[in-house]
Amino acid sequence: MEQNNPLALEAEIVKVIKTIHDPEIPVNIYDLGLIYAVDVDEENNVEIKMTLTAPNCPMADDLLNEVHQKTNDIKGVKSAKINLVFDPPWDRSMMSEEALLDLGLL
Repeated sequence: MEQNNPLALEAEIVKVIKTIHDPEIPVNIYDLGLIYAVDVDEENNVEIKMTLTAPNCPMADDLLNEVHQKTNDIKGVKSAKINLVFDPPWDRSMMSEEALLDLGLL
């Protein structure tokens, strides 16, 4: 990967995030639609905006920590910041077609 290629780094981050699963739903958090944005600046600082399926999710801290750790561990990432947001609220329409198929909702 090129040293300062934010798009390549963003693609790698998405690939890694797709390995993280919601403990209550057998689908990765990216395809669930929990990742609203992955932004990489020119210095490879990463900011991820994500949500949860419910604001009172008991696994919130674990999911946030896993996203932070796995993103920070990617070669080339200078720093990672994870922002938890609830606006817009998550709903089923944010899921990928693949996630809907996996859960038998299509």
